[in-house]
Amino acid sequence: MTGTTKALIIGGGIAGTVTAMALRKAGIDAEIFEAYPTGADDVGAFLVVFANGLEALRVIDAHGPVVAHSFPAQRVEFLGDRGERLGERPIAGTEQGDGLGPRTLRRAALYQALHTEAIRRGISVRHGKRLVGAETVQAASGRRVVATFADGSRAEGDLLVGADGLHSVTRTLIDPGAPGPRYTGQNTVCGYTRDAKTTLSPDTYTMIFGKRAFFGCTVAPDGEVWWFANVPGSELDRTDPVAVTPAEWRSRVAGLFDDDDTPVAGIVRATGDRIIASNAYDIATTPTWHNDTMVILGDAAHAAAPNAAQGASMAIEDSIVLAKCLRDRPDARSAFAAYEELRRERVEAVVAASAGMAKLTATGAAGRRAAPESRMERGSAGADNWLTGYRIEW
Repeated sequence: MTGTTKALIIGGGIAGTVTAMALRKAGIDAEIFEAYPTGADDVGAFLVVFANGLEALRVIDAHGPVVAHSFPAQRVEFLGDRGERLGERPIAGTEQGDGLGPRTLRRAALYQALHTEAIRRGISVRHGKRLVGAETVQAASGRRVVATFADGSRAEGDLLVGADGLHSVTRTLIDPGAPGPRYTGQNTVCGYTRDAKTTLSPDTYTMIFGKRAFFGCTVAPDGEVWWFANVPGSELDRTDPVAVTPAEWRSRVAGLFDDDDTPVAGIVRATGDRIIASNAYDIATTPTWHNDTMVILGDAAHAAAPNAAQGASMAIEDSIVLAKCLRDRPDARSAFAAYEELRRERVEAVVAASAGMAKLTATGAAGRRAAPESRMERGSAGADNWLTGYRIEW
């Protein structure tokens, strides 16, 4: 884009922070407006950034802080509900030899690492700014966008980037008829324990197909077991995250695995109160991603169920591609269109693949035992490399 350009970034999470840094590299000023006082919501959950996400961060030289706050895993092994070994594969990305295999870290740690790096680069972050409206106005210098926040304040820029997540306000401002997130029928429960009386393979994710739920775990360098479970259940009240206590989740999750001959129930019961649960959502497609001055990315545009573990990496990819398009196109609308053309097919394929994995882990015991030889293995181990082999050239 020509001339002095300022971008208003709505949302200070992964997508918003990386977008601001990528825009800075592209010569575009950006200011982040974060609704929460700190931005580190969902503090108890953890995630994986795969090679495609890390390589995208490398484009803007922001991968170092993420690597420093995370730990690797090299393999994924699959167990059935009887404890039988179903197979083992390298985790997608580790076989490519480019030095950036998948990294595991807490969501809050990822946020904080990126946030600190953005501030170090001189990017302004304004907290307590919950977007409630935005309009395009005609100014002497051309079309501008004016954002309004819940505290009554306003901000003006040349364009607005909605990195405001699953329940995006920006998405509905661009298209009031845009579909909202779909609850998948599963809760994702995460926990941490140092008291598990079981030996797990190092540098490995152990995935267990129980009769009634799916479980995964890995061991941090300090010996702590990090685990998650995808369990069937009703949609949780987002306004009351502690409506179900950690003790209740511990009992509920362990009970789903009591009839299995696996270490899962013991691991869960050895966990204290460091348990957090969330709803699993997806958005299969969002028809309209942008207008003349506003655009959405990350979960605001294409939320995937957590089964493929690609949410963070897809958001990072979006951010770099959008910045490149804004750098190389003469105006925001043409840049937004180019960004959508480059991203839509890929991200919707990821959403579909993750939804397929969610269905697979919810099938009967026979389907679970077959899973590593079918879609689950292709998604986790990257057999055809379409997922984690994606690279962006600046």
